[in-house]
Order: sequence, then C-alpha cells, then structure tokens
Amino acid sequence: MDIISPDAWHYAMQHSSDPAPLLQELEEYTAVHHPESHMLSGKGQGRFLSLFSRLVRPTTILEIGTFTGYSALCLAEGLTAQGVLHTIESRESEAAIARSFIERSPWASQISLHLGDARQVLSTLSAAWDLVFIDADKVSYIDYFNIVLPALRPGGFILADNVFFHGQVLETIPKGKNAKAIAAFNDYVKDHSGVEVLMLPFRDGISVIQKK
Repeated sequence: MDIISPDAWHYAMQHSSDPAPLLQELEEYTAVHHPESHMLSGKGQGRFLSLFSRLVRPTTILEIGTFTGYSALCLAEGLTAQGVLHTIESRESEAAIARSFIERSPWASQISLHLGDARQVLSTLSAAWDLVFIDADKVSYIDYFNIVLPALRPGGFILADNVFFHGQVLETIPKGKNAKAIAAFNDYVKDHSGVEVLMLPFRDGISVIQKK
C-alpha cells in the first residue's frame, strides 16, 4: 500500500541528499543478495534516521533489528565522539553482512553488533539509552517497548518502524498476527501515560516516541 503517492515520493527523493557511498553499496548488495531486501530502510528513511540522530546527538543508541546494517550506520552518524551504538540481530546471515559493512565504516569502533534473541541480549546491557530504534519482530514490539522504556533517559526517544504494517492496520479488523500486534502496539503507546508520541505517515509509518 502506498501511503504517499509514488510521484510525491520520487520527487522528495530527487530533492533529498544522497547517502554516503558505503550505504549505497550496502543497499545495492542487499538488493542483489537478499530475498527480503525490501526490509532495508533505504535512502528516505535512512536520511531521516541520520538527521534525527544528529539532532539528538546521542551518546547511547540501541537498535533492535539490525538486518544488513543500513539503519545502524545511518543512526551512527549522529553519535557523539564518545558515543556507542548497540544493535541486535537474531539471524547469523544478516549479522554477517552487517558486520562486514560496519567494519568498513567510520564508526566501526563505536558499534557493537550482538547476535541472538533480543530479550536475552537486552538483559545483559546496562546502558541508559538516549535513542532507541525498534524494527524487529512485530509481535514483540510491546515487550521491547516495556523493556527499554525504564532504561531510556527522560526526554529520550524511541523510534518504532512499520507502524502501518503495509496499511493493514487501517483495516477495520486487522488480519494476521503481525498486523494485529502492530495495531495493539500503536494503541498501547498512544494510551501510555509516560510518553508522548507522534506517528508519521512516512514510508511504512514510523512513530516518534519521547519519554516524559
């Protein structure tokens, strides 16, 4: 489902800055070698993540769902000089691709890639987060939100991706476990007293959530 008209999106991308050559190479590599390359953030969302991170200037970033590493590299562009980014991926094949590109980036020493179940990995991390990006298994969004919110600094941000889930949440009764889970997450965050949220009709929908 096209939330934004294709012509408008094409025009917007024509008039947006291009990502760094390494990111362009990663996008092309993923398109050729991965059957689910549509999951990669791409230029538009990638530039949004980069600019948002540069506005926040985080010292600590958490990403749940690395995929092939594109979004992690975009988020890292806003890190302070002493900043660190922890990114979690459950699948070895995607982690291997991400690791190979992260190692070639200017942020290689600042990005820690964790392979495994996100809940288990999160239990080993003790950082206070400035910025969190959730883009992993949709049925676990509420769990991830509840795990990371206590560790998020007051005023810190959570970005949640795919909150339209291909437009399926717009149906009167969403079908499928992922659409139902995202719809439940959206309602849960909207009604949560500890945060303020703005849902953006951008790509597949992204919610900007700030801890009060």
